Amino acid sequence: MTPEYAIHLLHKAGCPPDVIAHARAVAEYAREIAERYNERHRNPADIELVIAGALLHDIGRARSNGIDHAVAGAEIAQAFGLDTRIVQIIKRHIGAGIPKDEAVRLGLPREDYLPDTAEEMIVAHADNLVDDTERISIDERIRRMRKRGFDSDGIERMIRLHNAVMG
Repeated sequence: MTPEYAIHLLHKAGCPPDVIAHARAVAEYAREIAERYNERHRNPADIELVIAGALLHDIGRARSNGIDHAVAGAEIAQAFGLDTRIVQIIKRHIGAGIPKDEAVRLGLPREDYLPDTAEEMIVAHADNLVDDTERISIDERIRRMRKRGFDSDGIERMIRLHNAVMG
């Protein structure tokens, strides 16, 4: 999928300009992270898939600005007939992932939303480190999580994801 087509789908779904600007910023950072990741790992990430997934990760914001935007986005992506790998990137990009029991407490369908593949992890992490269109450090992200009252499990998942992708 070309980046232009991904942007077309964001418009078609009804995403506002600020969401599209954020998606572009996440995609650029995700590409950079994927390139560095590929230099360090024997099983490289698919950079084209990373870019497409990063551009589309917030497509669900056309319907919701809540945590459920990931589920809404996966539904939109499925309705557009997108590759299952892109659907999974969209579904699993929230935070550093959400385990099944926590998902239920948050009102999401009972399943794991933990990034599993290199591409899923890279997109989730790039999204964590882009606030609107500005890049922030992992330390700043963790500081903000603590300020918002995130539990230690969520923060630990964030650190593990950072180490898996950037380490």
